[in-house]
Amino acid sequence: MKSFFEAHIWPLRGRLYRMVYLWTKDRDLSEDLLQNVFTKTVERQTELESHPNLGGWLVKSLKNETLMHYRKTNRLTGLEGTEELPQPESHGLDSSDQERHIFTLVDLLPQKQKEIFLLREVEEMSYEEIATQLEITLEQVKINLHRARKSVREKLVHQGINR
Repeated sequence: MKSFFEAHIWPLRGRLYRMVYLWTKDRDLSEDLLQNVFTKTVERQTELESHPNLGGWLVKSLKNETLMHYRKTNRLTGLEGTEELPQPESHGLDSSDQERHIFTLVDLLPQKQKEIFLLREVEEMSYEEIATQLEITLEQVKINLHRARKSVREKLVHQGINR
């Protein structure tokens, strides 16, 4: 018989790792932060066994762990990038270059829009799953996803890159 951790937490490790890696852009740091959250999960197992939104708790814990790390290291600036990307030299991008460029644009979105966009487009979660995971309303998911897509599309059009 599987333990609570093996049955409920461990299967989410890939999704959680990808999420923290998108925030930190550092593999080692991402693994350390995820390990810290896993340790807290084991310590609070009895409490979490009856938690109504375990996935949401894990995401929130991971986000808090990341923010605490950056505060301790005095590397916390803004989580939202607003600078414009330089105009690309070539507009004839192949699909992998275009995909990389799109993810660069996504990285510049406000944090909530970026999270929702990545959960929907990369993790392929449903709107309902995203709302549950982030503990927000379904309407907030739809609005933020629409704004994220519109912003990326506008920047692509402005830079003359076709989708």
